[in-house]
Amino acid sequence: MGDRLHDDPPLAEAVGDPDDVDPGDGPVSDQQGISDHRGAFGEFGGEATGLIDRTFRERIVLAGVTLDRGDPEASEASMDELARLVDTAGADPVARVLQTRDAPDRATYVGQGKARELRAVSDSLDADTVVFDNELTPAQQGNLEEILHRTALDRTAVILDIFAQNASSPEGKAQVELAQLRYRLPRLRRSGRTFSQQGGGIGTRGPGETQLEVDRRRLMRRVGRLESDLARIRKNRSTQSKARRRTRNRSMAIVGYTNAGKSTLLNRLTDAGVLVEDRLFATLDATTRRLQLPGGEAVFVSDTVGFVRKLPHQLVEAFKSTLDVVVDADLLVHVVDASAPDPEGCIAAVRSVLDEIGADRVPELFVFNKADVAPDAARRLAEREPGSVFVSAANGEGIDDLLSTIGRRLRRQTIVAELLVPYDRGDVLAMAHREGEVLGTTDDEAGWRLVVRVDEGSAGRLADFRVDEVSEGELADGRLPE
Repeated sequence: MGDRLHDDPPLAEAVGDPDDVDPGDGPVSDQQGISDHRGAFGEFGGEATGLIDRTFRERIVLAGVTLDRGDPEASEASMDELARLVDTAGADPVARVLQTRDAPDRATYVGQGKARELRAVSDSLDADTVVFDNELTPAQQGNLEEILHRTALDRTAVILDIFAQNASSPEGKAQVELAQLRYRLPRLRRSGRTFSQQGGGIGTRGPGETQLEVDRRRLMRRVGRLESDLARIRKNRSTQSKARRRTRNRSMAIVGYTNAGKSTLLNRLTDAGVLVEDRLFATLDATTRRLQLPGGEAVFVSDTVGFVRKLPHQLVEAFKSTLDVVVDADLLVHVVDASAPDPEGCIAAVRSVLDEIGADRVPELFVFNKADVAPDAARRLAEREPGSVFVSAANGEGIDDLLSTIGRRLRRQTIVAELLVPYDRGDVLAMAHREGEVLGTTDDEAGWRLVVRVDEGSAGRLADFRVDEVSEGELADGRLPE
């Protein structure tokens, strides 16, 4: 899986050489098995800097733990999703082992006995890697690899790798690389025993640095550069967002669980031509298009990265510059796959990420997609969520209703007011055109009479020139200043 540095040379020493085996680490037969093993990332890896080796289809054993008071059905659903993630990453799940524990084992998460059972299952199936549904600490990962004699990965590593495969823009690649480096830094120490000293001995200045310390310092420099670059990008986005808020352009962001149909919906609404595939995280880079609503208003629509259960915190942090389009949006169109086995769980996972990035206060419109696949489920979910709609982004069913609903929700956030602007205040007239939508204008003895649609901030700046407020009903009847 693509755990590679894009600008720096590969850290061949940062991951153990599978042929470099210390005879004192275990029985000779075990060591021979390790040296011939086709692992991926870690001490027993087949690639120096990869996670899952895509030169062949790795065989993967999946492992999960249901903790005390946990829901076994939720654990099974999470394991099903992990299997899809592994398949998306380019490997084949060949078995799964699910355990119930009161609490995680501090050394191996699953306990010594279960770890040995996992090794026996892996040996019998000639598996290359064991992927855990739960997040492992660096120490647990190292201890498991010593017992399993093969690579041990967690869900976070798999998701990071899929993101690395799919990132295409320079910004997306930088964000993924930053998340990967933050993940790898604490795990470098597991390979430290194979690193040599730079210097040392009697009469020298000291033992010098280990290669591990050199690599860690180099990675830290790279992290610093990436953070600086992404901070600059975020500052530029903030400037653009402020400029947008000074205009009448409204924006909405399409959010939702991965593979819910967000990109398909964007293509249906705007002919954006965004890549659409039936796989997880097919789209990472935000795409923005202009959409003309039935009422004549224009709105900018942004497609965003899909969310997933247990989304790694490193990714949320790294993608904050991209996710700013969600925080700054006037409306969130939350797309839900009505045919999913657990749509409520998907909604909860998306809302968890929205809370984490500070987008929980943005108005939200639920769109239950794939009504062509599961019409009864889509209709039932829409009835349970007042104000929502159900659509089929694939065949266009319900799109007209969706557009009308979006227009109503956006207009609900604005104020329609009548202004009287003196003829010598051309600056105010320009402000009305710049910050709002001028619906009508006539000449009066005292100045221009305007009917404008503006947000609350602009309405406050134009308060000295307001003479009346126009209701949406009056506007629908064609009321304009006479």
